[in-house]
Amino acid sequence: MDTNVNEYIKKQQSPQKEICRRLRKIILTTFPDITEEMKVGVPCYGSTKEDPCGKYYIAALKNHVNLGFSLKGLSKKEQQLFEGSGKTMKHIKIYSVNEIDEKKIISLLKLV
Repeated sequence: MDTNVNEYIKKQQSPQKEICRRLRKIILTTFPDITEEMKVGVPCYGSTKEDPCGKYYIAALKNHVNLGFSLKGLSKKEQQLFEGSGKTMKHIKIYSVNEIDEKKIISLLKLV
């Protein structure tokens, strides 16, 4: 666990802080060997140190948290599971901890 990510999460307001903690735990539990570091101001996760934002990111925003996903290798149908207009990454929005469906998130994480 990256100490800079700890600081990022600690600085967030509620409910974003709790959402970030929960999403981080889901990612790290699902992929124990994944790399974690701050990149472009947000926690990023990838398979190598050279590509830490290659798979996922967590971004705390004003009234929600985005959990971002790489689109690399996903079909058009799979890409439609996510929001946003990014060409390489899209996201899901989470507004409360109660909204987190761990099974659904794990299945989305495993798509990428």
